[in-house]
Amino acid sequence: MDTTLLPDLLTLAPRERPFTVDEYHRLAEAGVLTEDDRVELLDGRIITMSPIGSAHLHCVNRLNRLFTTRIYQQDPPPALVSVQNPVRLSPQSEPEPDVVLLRPDAPQDRTPIPDDVLLVVEVADTTLAYDRTVKQKHYAAAGISEYWIVDLNAATVIVHRNPGADGYGSVVTHDAEAVLTVEAFPALSALPVSEIV
Repeated sequence: MDTTLLPDLLTLAPRERPFTVDEYHRLAEAGVLTEDDRVELLDGRIITMSPIGSAHLHCVNRLNRLFTTRIYQQDPPPALVSVQNPVRLSPQSEPEPDVVLLRPDAPQDRTPIPDDVLLVVEVADTTLAYDRTVKQKHYAAAGISEYWIVDLNAATVIVHRNPGADGYGSVVTHDAEAVLTVEAFPALSALPVSEIV
């Protein structure tokens, strides 16, 4: 048998082909992905998100209420509250954070981009390691100025500030005794961690 005709096994190894955000949207338009699919796009890969449990759901609702009551009592409001909606970080990444505060003048004719974002919040019960590593890296690299992780299991909020290519320069964990301020809104009423977790 002439083995020179056998294909090189390395060339037959499966290879990943990353999706762009536009291709990802076309999958939804074609019905390949539906509204019921809990997925997001990071680095061109379609990532399945964890199901939303009751603790996660109620925490997102509390955050929504806390931010909404503080922001929309001002005229004009200093931000827009966006809940579980996409943010386009790059041509190949479009995560769906739990809560985002957007600039009030963010264009309404496109998905928000990093320049529109003042704060991103992820609520973590089963996803803490992922949120602290993969998500943190993406948000920092995109220049998101402030990123909070609500750690439901530890009843803490981890506040990330000063983004850079290698992550955030400041990472501080706040327990239930702490009160938080949003760096972009120093005059906004503080948020007690005990009311978030």
